Parts: sequence; structure tokens; C-alpha cells
Amino acid sequence: MIKQSILASLLPALLLGGCMGTENRGVESVHQPVVSRSDYALDLNVAGGALAPGEQQRLAGWMTTMRLGYGDRIAIDDPAAEGYRARVDVAAVVARYGLLLDSGAPITPAPLTPGTIRVVVSRMHADVPHCPDWSRNSSDDLTANTSSNYGCAINRNLAAMVASPADLVRGAPGAETTDAALSYKAIDTYRKKAPSGAGGLSAASTGGK
Repeated sequence: MIKQSILASLLPALLLGGCMGTENRGVESVHQPVVSRSDYALDLNVAGGALAPGEQQRLAGWMTTMRLGYGDRIAIDDPAAEGYRARVDVAAVVARYGLLLDSGAPITPAPLTPGTIRVVVSRMHADVPHCPDWSRNSSDDLTANTSSNYGCAINRNLAAMVASPADLVRGAPGAETTDAALSYKAIDTYRKKAPSGAGGLSAASTGGK
């Protein structure tokens, strides 16, 4: 009797344990990309409103170390307008990487020293936390959940391949104008391509001699 009562008390816990873990109740996975942002700052000296001698080279070396690339956003923090001519100098360095300066800089915690401006590089990273996720046994799921790992593969691939992670947050604006010739080019190529079976079957594929 004692053994039977112990087994009877453990049975609900065992059944519940089989259904523990992440619940995916629909066809939209709970595992979604999470975008994080990191800001990197470099303070530069200014003289006469422009970058001081040697500062443009120091900025170029810093950006090379940062491996600046597509998706990075660069802005100048200059609330006192110390470097009213320095923007041209900074933009010239940024242009080497095929990028443009943003109009507004993010808020940075440390105050600026008089006679300096701050160049801020904002870099975003996308990832799907808690993946892979095999926390739920789907073989005895009585509530029709999809796998606890459902959505991990496709969403992690999306997070890894997106050129600009910011697009996962607010999307990307479409072009203001549409080139009809460019839009039609792919369709025209498809229509003009000869069907794969237009030349008939080869002797090898038909077994002929």
C-alpha cells in the first residue's frame, strides 16, 4: 500500500514533467530576434572650429580598428558647437567606408570636455536568445503545442543574415521612385528563356543507342 500510494503521488508530477518547458501555442514562434545596440565614442580635439592637427588621422585609425561597415551609424555629439567646421573633416573619413554621417547623436553618459567633439559609432546586433531550445518533450504533448525549438533555426538565420539589424525593429523604407524598366527586367528574362524540354530528350535519358 505504501509503494502504491508513493507511485500514485508521483504519477501527476511525472506527467506534468513531460509537458514542462517552452510553450509554442501557435504558428508564430516565441523565439524572435532581439536587437541590441552598443555605442562607441571617441573624443577629438578641435581648433578654430575644425579638427586639430593629427586628429583626422587618429579618427581614421580608430575607425579602421572598429572595422566600420554597412549597418554602423556614425554621428557627431557637439552640443556647444565647438566643431562647427569639423563635420566636414569627420565626413571625409566616414566616406572612405561608404557611409554617411547621421544627423543626430545618441546620448552618451560622460560630459564633453571643452574644446572637443565626440564621434559616436552605434552598432546593432541581432540574436535569438535561448536557442536551440529542447526543453519540452513534444512526443507526449497533450495541448497541441509545436516544438519548444520551433522557430529557432529560421529566426537565428534571419538575425545572422540581415544586413542592418535595425531593419528588424522599424523596417526599411521603400524607394521614393520606382524604375519600371528595372522591375520588368527579371520578368522579361523569365519569359524569354526557352523551356528546359524544348530540345527533346537526349538518347542517354531515354536509354536509346
